Amino acid sequence: MAEQTLKNIALLIDADNTTPQGIDPVLTVMAELGQVNIRRAYGNFAKDNLSRWDKITNKFGIRPQQQFDVSKGKNATDMAMTIDAIDLLYQGKVDGFGLMTSDSDFTPLVTRLRQDGIVVYGFGEKKTPDAFKSVCTRFIDINQLIANNADDKPNGKTPRNKPTDDDDLMELIGAAYKEAKKDQNGFAKLQAVGQIAGNRSSFDVRNYGYKSLSELFGSLDNFVVDRDDSNQVLIKRLR
Repeated sequence: MAEQTLKNIALLIDADNTTPQGIDPVLTVMAELGQVNIRRAYGNFAKDNLSRWDKITNKFGIRPQQQFDVSKGKNATDMAMTIDAIDLLYQGKVDGFGLMTSDSDFTPLVTRLRQDGIVVYGFGEKKTPDAFKSVCTRFIDINQLIANNADDKPNGKTPRNKPTDDDDLMELIGAAYKEAKKDQNGFAKLQAVGQIAGNRSSFDVRNYGYKSLSELFGSLDNFVVDRDDSNQVLIKRLR
């Protein structure tokens, strides 16, 4: 399914491997896809390290899914979350998923969901293994997202990662620009470049402290950003 406005979105939270601070900004991002009508958090909430989820679940209407530790070294939480995701898939009532986790064990689940054309946004820490990041439609660094959210508040200031410091990102956007159709002056439509990059990678500009792709390209010295007569954003590589 293309990234369009969707009707029914499920947010599944691996409480053992994420932070409750991210709920608010994650829900804001998920609103891009549609209504987040299903909100579930999985974990053993009897543990002290998950005590902060008590107030969070009530505040944001999240249904806690209690999973007691069956035995040492076995993760019942992951299994329960995966089963619920597959159940929702086969019920045919969910158009997109958000998964809050830094656990690469969910990689096969995301792969299966996307095989059915389901959009899957992943939210985890920067250290999340590439295997999980790469299979998501979009993967967003949750700590950077929290920082971006703080920037929207008075006196907030988001630290920005310089795109030029990330060789993989520069290669990605450079290749996307090269593949995009250009006019006689060498300008390509930003939307087309973003779509090509999105098809090749799960990157998201919010990982770098930017709110839009045009803002990110505007920060690059080797690209110029312009608009055509129909107000579409255009970009051109200078060198």
